[in-house]
Amino acid sequence: MISVHDAGTADALGDLSRFRQQFHQCLTARADTLFELTDAVLCADGPVTSLVELSLAVEHRRGHGALYDSLNQGRIDISRFRNVVARQRIPRCDDGRIALAIDVSNWLRPDAATSADRLFCHTYGRGKGQAQMIPGWPYSFVAALEPGRSSWTAILDARRLGPDDEDTAVAAAQLRVVVEGLIAAGHWRHGDPQIWIVGDSGYDGPRLAFLLADLPVRVLVRVRSDRVMAFPAAPRRAGTVGRGARHGAEFKFKDPGTWPEAAHRTTTQTTRYGTARACCWDRLHPKLTHRGTWADHDGDVPIIEGTVIRLQVDRLPGDGTPKPLWLWFSATTATGLDPAGDPAADVDRLWQTFLRRFDLEHTFRFLKQTLGWTKPRLRTPSAADQWTWLIIAAHTQLRLARHLTEDLRRPWEKTPTKPGRLTPARVRRGFRNIRPETALPASAPKPSRPGPGRPPGSRNTRHAPRHDPGKTIKTGTRGNNQKS
Repeated sequence: MISVHDAGTADALGDLSRFRQQFHQCLTARADTLFELTDAVLCADGPVTSLVELSLAVEHRRGHGALYDSLNQGRIDISRFRNVVARQRIPRCDDGRIALAIDVSNWLRPDAATSADRLFCHTYGRGKGQAQMIPGWPYSFVAALEPGRSSWTAILDARRLGPDDEDTAVAAAQLRVVVEGLIAAGHWRHGDPQIWIVGDSGYDGPRLAFLLADLPVRVLVRVRSDRVMAFPAAPRRAGTVGRGARHGAEFKFKDPGTWPEAAHRTTTQTTRYGTARACCWDRLHPKLTHRGTWADHDGDVPIIEGTVIRLQVDRLPGDGTPKPLWLWFSATTATGLDPAGDPAADVDRLWQTFLRRFDLEHTFRFLKQTLGWTKPRLRTPSAADQWTWLIIAAHTQLRLARHLTEDLRRPWEKTPTKPGRLTPARVRRGFRNIRPETALPASAPKPSRPGPGRPPGSRNTRHAPRHDPGKTIKTGTRGNNQKS
């Protein structure tokens, strides 16, 4: 049990109870069963390894049939629940800025031939060059990052990528909904630092910056080391006939001979990577053409200028050979990096913020290995979406309870950890003890009898349709799966 005499503890308990009540109100069908299923995920002993095993938890008072029925027939008002999540406490950087990370995690379903909307998901193998493409459901997550090294993030949204989706367009639409929700919740006001969006090299940074130009955001993405960008074109000479040049001198990432003197250079001593040397070049833009995502753009394609940062460290964790890290930031000295302040400090802050993006990998590992996000063998994508949001609700409750639980240390573990420093797994270990102190809106189950089921000896003559995985091209056929 916990004591509520402390004002901070009482406020945290009130926030958790209020979130649980609002979460229950967002469940529009099979609400009590879905709510108790989420509590079973939070209070189960050890990692979740099977969906049906959750029906044996004390917190789940229904049977295993009701558990599966709630995922297949239950309903969650996702728009309403997304706003509930956005109204909770949001972590901020040291300067008060909100940093959002966006990344994709795959729910692999290689043997689910009757499950629709599967795509080929890129997965890494243990050996070099052992990457594979395995059918599954890719989910795009948006989470707020915390300052410093941490295994905590605040998941704000999740969206499954479908066969007809263009990844960058979906990411931009998802980020727009999240940012507008944060503004509506009062987490960002006029005059606050702009929100930084951090993504890996799989995202088209200039495209994201163009689609989100009307929002108070800046985009920071990693770019490949073989890219070629351009400086602004030289001023046009008087009396020159014809159209002026759109691009200036080329900047080839692999050719130091094309690099002019860096605008800023910094050297930082780190305990994990040794000496980190960063340099940046201002006002660089990619050479866009009317191809790919810009094929339907009316008029000339835009020139989207930004800052390119090159980071070189002495060592990497393990035996990895350090290679330079290239970043592109959708602001220049005139638009984002304060020339009257300390632009060099902004450069250090940018690459350090990008490194915090890897905290999202800890969240994915926790969702999969402890909360059992990808363990159920659900057939329909809608059931998978509902289960994903239940996992987000569970993770949010753990984040709200991180200062309420005590460390239940195992005998072989190190000395007890302070409540504020507990990992998500350790907070979950003690959640069962604080659950009775929170709101319990789910009503008791009513007595009922199971249905008759299928008559003995009958066979199922209605086979489920089979679906081929893969992207759908504009003509309506599936790439790499077209049959003659």
